[in-house]
Amino acid sequence: MIMKTAPLPIAYFKGKFVPIEEANVSIMTNALQYGTAFFGGIRGYFNKESGCISIFRLDDHIRRFSQSPRVIGIKLKYTSEEMKKIVLELAKKNKPQTDIYLRPFAYASSTNLSPNLEEDNIFDFALYMIELGDYLPTNRGISVCVSSWRRVSDNAIPSRAKISGSYINSGMAKLEALRHGYEEAIFLNEDGHVAEGSAMNLFIVRNGKLITPAVSENILEGITRRSIIEIALDEGIEVVERVVDRTELYVADEAFFCGTGAKVSWISQIDGREVGDEKLGPITSKLRDIFFKAVKGDDLKYESWCTKISV
Repeated sequence: MIMKTAPLPIAYFKGKFVPIEEANVSIMTNALQYGTAFFGGIRGYFNKESGCISIFRLDDHIRRFSQSPRVIGIKLKYTSEEMKKIVLELAKKNKPQTDIYLRPFAYASSTNLSPNLEEDNIFDFALYMIELGDYLPTNRGISVCVSSWRRVSDNAIPSRAKISGSYINSGMAKLEALRHGYEEAIFLNEDGHVAEGSAMNLFIVRNGKLITPAVSENILEGITRRSIIEIALDEGIEVVERVVDRTELYVADEAFFCGTGAKVSWISQIDGREVGDEKLGPITSKLRDIFFKAVKGDDLKYESWCTKISV
């Protein structure tokens, strides 16, 4: 793990901007006890020359975050526009001089001793920022394994919402991978089909086609995933969203993870088997290079994906 994080000094908490050290909850908080919360993850890329932060697909991230209450069956008192305004204002207040990660977070703030999601268990909204480099290596291939743990199913804890309690599933898969000498894990779903990484989407390449598990395979409907698909189609690369079997991973020509945290991280080994020739493949390389330009606002074709603010 090479992830480096450092908190930025101001957070949004209990309806106002406060020093990060004051953004605290009680040990009795319902969300802490039961995982009754949901979150998002948004990347911002700093341009030293312009002094701007390019926030990647902010509207899409806020839209997905705003859909989570509907999945859970509760209401959030903040509108999408209000949350977007808070994101932009917090970025300006913190004045980051490096790449950042923003974490919007909605949580059951009562101290009720029950995983009760009725109206008296109000969901508060908070937001903080950290400095963040690479979550996974992007300059070399990584070694991964297929986890013995299965991806939690849509009828148990839906993956369409980033529900806090469900991430123990991710943590157990990641821990298993690390303890066995791997850097990351791949989940199968309850049907035995490939789902995604511990906290990122997965693509493979076979015979020049870009293949990824369908959204019905208990995966997060990733915004980076959608971006990669759009870039691939623009480059004339055929994209197939379908069921992927475990053994298909072993005969893939290329494989990579993608996500807000992971960005585009290519895979050189799966379960000790070489992926292709263990080198960065041509399709992965092309998609990665375009994506890295796009997120920084340096590709005019995808300029609309970026919200630039002066800091």
